[in-house]
Amino acid sequence: MNCFSVRLVALAGLLSVGFLDSFGSAAEAFPSAFVPVPGRGQKIDYLGDIFEDEDWTFFHAHPKSSREEDGMARGPLGRSANGRLQEGPERGQPDMLEVIRTPAGGLPGSRHALLVRTLHSGVPGTYSLAVQQDDLICGITTRLGTQIPVREIPSCVVRVWLPPAAEWENRSGPHFGIRVGLRTTTMEPNRGLFAVGSSPVVEPYWPGMWIHFRSETSKGVEADSALIKVRGDRRGIDFRVKDIPAEQFGWWTFGISLSADGQVHYFASPGVDDLTPADYLTSQYPYGFQAERLNSFFFNACNLNDGHSWSTPFVLDDPAVYIVDSARVENLVERREAYESRRQQKRSARQGASGSVR
Repeated sequence: MNCFSVRLVALAGLLSVGFLDSFGSAAEAFPSAFVPVPGRGQKIDYLGDIFEDEDWTFFHAHPKSSREEDGMARGPLGRSANGRLQEGPERGQPDMLEVIRTPAGGLPGSRHALLVRTLHSGVPGTYSLAVQQDDLICGITTRLGTQIPVREIPSCVVRVWLPPAAEWENRSGPHFGIRVGLRTTTMEPNRGLFAVGSSPVVEPYWPGMWIHFRSETSKGVEADSALIKVRGDRRGIDFRVKDIPAEQFGWWTFGISLSADGQVHYFASPGVDDLTPADYLTSQYPYGFQAERLNSFFFNACNLNDGHSWSTPFVLDDPAVYIVDSARVENLVERREAYESRRQQKRSARQGASGSVR
């Protein structure tokens, strides 16, 4: 394939946009000529998970981490046996991570998916009586050993099952997050008595989409429903982009893509079909930042931290990372898989030698 063909393949995964608002009607212009549709390019099988391993398990490492709340990371962090998912160091892992039969209407050929719930969010052993969250991380940097520059056009896609309204935790507000960990560079003033000027500083931030529930038991709400909010606009404020009536609860596909200009693009659609330009929600520079690198893809389970209110039982399937310009990462994955294979062979050889009769 020549360079011209490669460029055509890359551009085939991009949506040309003119004037779109967050609901798909004519309204505002975007600074980028192209918005990448999540799921285009090469799927990186080394990242994400499909949950089809019969022996899939998650090793919880309690007490969980709560560094954001009290500065306590409490390592080692919990992780899945296959090394693909891990506890978040800032808030800890959800209490229930269980592979179950895929709910009806899921991805064709999918037999298993991941049930995600939490009970003891927040600082271990304490009950704040406020809504708090736990994190489940699909490692990117932890798996690859490197971040993914936005110039390579990465995106993240996941299928999420929204249960019937009667099974949601009975409160209005945020219940589940689909987010990415990004890095950019900011300039901060130098410190010290005689300091002048400023220096570059790596700035992490975590934009994404939140699924909110509107309970019919809340004041002013006539019927159960949900909505999607995006975090966030240039000021970092969450805003609503899509309503989900109770009749549409079930499987949804969510996607977040990054473009070379540092914008974050959001997509969502009912069902499990691949995302298309018609599923576009909005494009933003969250907090006014221009993204430089993708670090992680993760999920938040939220509940009222009172010791007895379980979070809503969401189900995940096939969280995945795609890259349009994927050659660098594919080469890196090939090297890492070869290294892991050699290490496993050495481990097996040692075990065989220790079990031999002398």
